[in-house]
Amino acid sequence: LAKLGLTRTVATLVPGFATALALVRGSDLVATVPEHHCAALLGDLVARPLPFTLPGIRVALLWHPRLDADPAHRWLRTLIRDICAQNPYRPLP
Repeated sequence: LAKLGLTRTVATLVPGFATALALVRGSDLVATVPEHHCAALLGDLVARPLPFTLPGIRVALLWHPRLDADPAHRWLRTLIRDICAQNPYRPLP
């Protein structure tokens, strides 16, 4: 926004996208949420693309080292990585 000479006013911070949408639904506020994560939650809200590009976000998996060799845990990590490698998700360079 600064590059466009604009500023924003942050009214509140919330712990998740669903909470942001619930808050917006009952107010005159706006929220920036990832379209692919929140499409099912929009309901009667109006979605518009941003007039500028946002930087990507990094998604990381974290686990305790003792679970490295656990077959079920390894399977789950692989599944999550495979899903996140598909569009609309793309790894950051």
